[in-house]
Amino acid sequence: MIEAASPLIDALLDDYEEELELELGDLLMDAMAATDAPPPMSTAEITSVRMDRRVYFRELFRLQRELVKLQKWVAATGYRLVVLFEGRDAAGKGGAIKRITQRLNPRVCRVVALPAPSDRQRTEWYFQRYVNQLPAAGEMVLFDRSWYNRAGVERVMEFCTADELEEFFRTVPEFERMLVRSGIRLLKYWFSITDHEQHVRFLGRIRDPLKQWKLSPMDLESRRRWEDYTLAKQDVFKRTHIPEAPWWVIPAVDKKQARLNCMVHLLGQVPYVDLPATEVDLPDREHHADYKRDPLPEDMIVPQVY
Repeated sequence: MIEAASPLIDALLDDYEEELELELGDLLMDAMAATDAPPPMSTAEITSVRMDRRVYFRELFRLQRELVKLQKWVAATGYRLVVLFEGRDAAGKGGAIKRITQRLNPRVCRVVALPAPSDRQRTEWYFQRYVNQLPAAGEMVLFDRSWYNRAGVERVMEFCTADELEEFFRTVPEFERMLVRSGIRLLKYWFSITDHEQHVRFLGRIRDPLKQWKLSPMDLESRRRWEDYTLAKQDVFKRTHIPEAPWWVIPAVDKKQARLNCMVHLLGQVPYVDLPATEVDLPDREHHADYKRDPLPEDMIVPQVY
């Protein structure tokens, strides 16, 4: 019985190793920044962290199972869900999005991370390129940064005029109310970290060759302009926190807690139910006496380095 089950167990472990690899990447980045990090933890604190890690994995996999149920319900009912992820650079938005989408079908749950607008797009209505990404029936769309770029990076880096910024603030509440009236569920999350935590995470990225690509000149400049971003964030909350689409702030100094808390909250905002599973019968493979498989030429096979 154990031998028969071992391939399934191997497949399950292989699936979970993807999350373990992401976790090890986080640990490596933390180690890269250790020079400027707080003093080393005591043995008791390290043991506590390890205990927390076991809890984290247990809860992560439980919540991912719930997200799969949510996905099935969204597809079956034609529900439309939009989730915005905003926050400072290195706040943990991307890590949370990865864990949310890790077990989901990309045909149902899409991630949108738009680049800087083209010259043509700069002449369009500001919201136009975001409207093109909105979900159809039975879809979930997660925006890794969103139309709030105008009130954040564009404002701080002076990529927009004062009139354009003011027009954005006048328009965005009605734009979001219009989305909600059309039947879209809109969730807006702000991942919040401290000045010191961003400093440590940036150092980790600088010293980790696998993550240096995450640091653009704009990110480095944002570090210098921390206070300007604070003022921009405060204006966003004051002027766009509306009953139809309120802001939800996620304390994100602890990345694991932030991910789990975001998942729990997201699941609680959608009235999904666990739909009955469709029974699946694996058909027997057909065998034909004249079946023949041609051998592959050796020069087509990838060298077996490992």
